[in-house]
This record gives sequence, structure tokens and C-alpha cells, in this order.
Amino acid sequence: HEVEKMFTLKPGRLPQADVKNVIFFVRPKLELMDIIADNVLREDRGRSPQRDFHILFVPRRSLLCEQWLKEQGVLGSFIHREQYSLDLIPFDGDLLSMESESAFKECYLESDQTSLYHAAKGLMTLQALYGTIPQIFGKGECARHVANMMIRMKREFPGSQNSIFPVFDTLLLLDRNVDLLTPLATQLTYEGLIDEIYGIQNTYVKLPPEKFAPKKQGEGGKDLPTEPKKLQLNSAEELYAEIRDKNFNAVGSVLSKKAKIISAAFEERHHAKTVGEIKQFVSQLPHMQAARSSLANHTSIAELIKDITTSEDFFDNLTVEQEFMSGIDTDKVNNYIEDCIAQKHPLIKILRLVCLQSVCNSGLKQKVLDHYKREILQTYGYEHILTLNNLEKAGLLKPQTSGRNNYPTIRKTLRLWMDDVNEQNPNDISYVYSGYAPLSVRLAQLLARPGWRSIEEVLKMLPGPHFEERQQLPTGLQKKRQHGENRVTLVFFLGGVTYAEIAALRFLSQMEDGGTEYVIATTKLINGTTWIKSLMEKLEPAPF
Repeated sequence: HEVEKMFTLKPGRLPQADVKNVIFFVRPKLELMDIIADNVLREDRGRSPQRDFHILFVPRRSLLCEQWLKEQGVLGSFIHREQYSLDLIPFDGDLLSMESESAFKECYLESDQTSLYHAAKGLMTLQALYGTIPQIFGKGECARHVANMMIRMKREFPGSQNSIFPVFDTLLLLDRNVDLLTPLATQLTYEGLIDEIYGIQNTYVKLPPEKFAPKKQGEGGKDLPTEPKKLQLNSAEELYAEIRDKNFNAVGSVLSKKAKIISAAFEERHHAKTVGEIKQFVSQLPHMQAARSSLANHTSIAELIKDITTSEDFFDNLTVEQEFMSGIDTDKVNNYIEDCIAQKHPLIKILRLVCLQSVCNSGLKQKVLDHYKREILQTYGYEHILTLNNLEKAGLLKPQTSGRNNYPTIRKTLRLWMDDVNEQNPNDISYVYSGYAPLSVRLAQLLARPGWRSIEEVLKMLPGPHFEERQQLPTGLQKKRQHGENRVTLVFFLGGVTYAEIAALRFLSQMEDGGTEYVIATTKLINGTTWIKSLMEKLEPAPF
């Protein structure tokens, strides 16, 4: 479309570019409107030719933002003010995300359900493309809202009844707050650990460059690269597709096997005698070289991660997490957490552990909770009182109200803790956390077989309603399942999903006798750190 240049939005003058049209492509957020207004006001009106401005809001236009631009006196400068409805963005063959980082906070702290409306809109688009989903199951307040909106949209647009043969058999809507535990724990899959340690943003990760410097003889590393190494991670890369969902302890053996196969393949060249054989070898070369560089990259990443996972600190932290999840000493002040606070470890690490303890104990005794809060505020500063308040509102760090702890019942009924975990050849989803089976995925697994009726009691203990809706299909579109044909379930996480949960669902899809394939959708790909960060309040220090 002849786009000359793309720039990241930032305050000040717009970069020089010899173009007629400038298009702002933004989320409808007020703080971004200030930057845009600044850009427009600094534009040199004397220059010729004059540049025309346009603005595209993603995914919806916002009256508030337009009003704000009007108050800054720049609304009239925009010739086109449109919206671009990008709801669900495909991240991989089986993964869609809305990448709305504030969705959890908006839904649970601010009672702002805009993101749920976008989720329902996205699901309607999906149904327009892939047929009406006959069965909807859900658990949680937000899930109920989304289902209601979908049913209402269907009623209001009678034209949305399409004649496409349905691809999905079932939609499962899950609230993040039904399972607050899973994101707080450290993910132990390869992809999960990359995300925990380096942060994966929109399938890209930035890594310390030292490990990726090409080794040249005799140079003694005088000019090491300083720019972080940026890699894209998705299933298009064969090796990554194979190891991304494995427990990290099972990755090393795969990498060494691959190394042997690749070096054997390169050795073949000595055996190529005839022109035909040489030609065949040359035709495979690009694929082999790609495989070799892919292997080199992942070996480097695995070394970086191993340095961390073998550290004492990682081990101590994991030990405490696993004690909490298996129900050991969740009701008293934890020594390790106290030591970490005293040594002023990163605040987010402390908050993750304290919240984990609270969730595994259905809330903390008031005395324990007050002790933690006091320690945190005195060590890290009183401005964090708002953050603690947010965590309480979200149900992450709260006093035990009912006086009894439901977690052990939930843990036993749903088999959330498995003692004998096989990390190399797993037989259960608990391998993704080396012992803990993600509650959210267990719910999906039990829904497929034997159905939720078997766990009514536990479902009542978890927050929010659970429900089932059926959507009528026009005659002739009802599925007659062939023998041995898998059902397809779309699991939509409202409020975010972790890579370990995705790995667990992929594991269920691959099970021989599973009978269900999963496609995953979410408002945002999260880990414990980004999730807690989204709930933290930044208090600006007073100007005087």
C-alpha cells in the first residue's frame, strides 16, 4: 500500500518523511492522545506540501478520546477518524490473543467490561468465519457476561445465522479469577521459562547477546555485540515446535539428539559421489543450515536458562512455591519470604509468593496478612499500599473470610498435586509445573470427560457461576461424528493465559485416547510478573 515509513508513537516533532498522509494507528487510551496532540501541534504549518492527518482506533473508536483531542484543539486536523476492528490476533496455529494488557484489571478492579464486549465481538467474527459453535460452557462472572452478549448479538443480527459447517464443537469460557493460582507459580516448560526470565512480547524475545556472538579464532572477543539478540518464537520453526511445551528438564536430551542427527546429515556430503547425489545434497542444504542455526540458538537459550534454574535462589523459590501448592505450611508466616523481604529482593517476586500463599490457603489469617503487609510497606515504601489494596480487591491477597480453607478439598478432588511426575515422558498435565496441574486446564479436561456434573461440589467452591448454553444450528449442519474423529474445543481465557497452560492444553490435544483437540484464545498472554505488574499502582512522588 505504498507506506513509506513506520514509526513508534512518541512525543515531540514527527520524524521527517516526504509524504502527504500521516496515519496514527492507536489503542483508544487518553495518555496516547496527549502524545498525538503534541505531534500535531508541533507540525510546521508553513511547510509545503501540508501533511494530512488521519487516526485509526484499534479495536474501537472512543468518544472520550475524540473529546480529549477536541479540548487540545487538534480534532479538526484529522481528515479521517475511523476504527479498525482487530479483536483476535492469531499468534500461532492454535492460539489467538486480543493482547489487551489491562483486561484483567479493568474487569476485576474497575468493573469496566469493555474488553468483554471486544471478546464477544471477536467470538462473533470467529463464528461468522468458522460456523456457529453449538455448545457453550462457562465458569465465572465474566464468562457469563460474554455468553450473554454473544446470545444477544446473535438475536440482534438475525443475518449472523450462517450456513457454514461448524469447525468448533464446544466453546469453553473461563474467567482468570476462577484459577488465580496458576499464573503465580513459576512455569517450568521451555517456553514458559523463556517468558518468566526474559519476557516474550508478541512472539519475540530479546536475549543477552554474549551467548550469540559468532566465535572466531584468535580474536579474543574484542568486539562483543551490545544490542540484545531478538528472536521470533513460534511453531513455524521445527525445533521450537518440538521443544517449546516440554518440561525444561527434558529439553537437553532433545537438543543433543538433534545435534547428532544434524552433524550426521552434514557428514553425508563426503559420501555423495555421483552428480545426482551431490545435487540431492545441495537441494537439502538450505533446510539443514536453517536447522543448524536453529539448534545453535536454542542451545544458547537453554544454557542461559540453565544458569538461572540451577541457581540456589531459583531452587529455594521453587521449593516454597511447591510446598504451598501441595498444602504445606500455608497458614503461617513463611521464613523464606521474610528473608527475601529483608534482603530486598524484587518486589514482584515477593508479591507473587505472598499471593500464592494466600490463594493456596483461601486467604491468610488477619495476623499473618498484616505482618506481611507491614514488612512490605516498611521495606519497599508506603506508596505500595495502593498495590496491596488492588491485590486484595482482585482476590489475590486477602484475609480468610469464611474461616475455613477450601483449597485442600479443591486440590484433592481435581488432583491438582501429583507426587510422581514424569518430566521426560509425561502422562499428565502436571508436568508443566513439575507436580502442579493447572486448575484451569483440569477443568477443561474434566469437561471433556466425564463432564462437569462429576465435580459440581468443587465448582460451587470456585468463584462465579457455571453454565451451559446451546446454540441452535440450522438443519443439515448438525455434526454426525465419524468414528475416531476428534471433537474441537475452543478455550477462551478471560483475563489472560500462561504459556504453561497452553502447553498443558496442547498435551491434552496430543493424547492418544484424548478425543479432543484444543484451540486457545485469550485477552492477553501473561506470566506472574506481567500480571502482577498490571495490578501495581504507580504513585508519582510529590513534586516538592
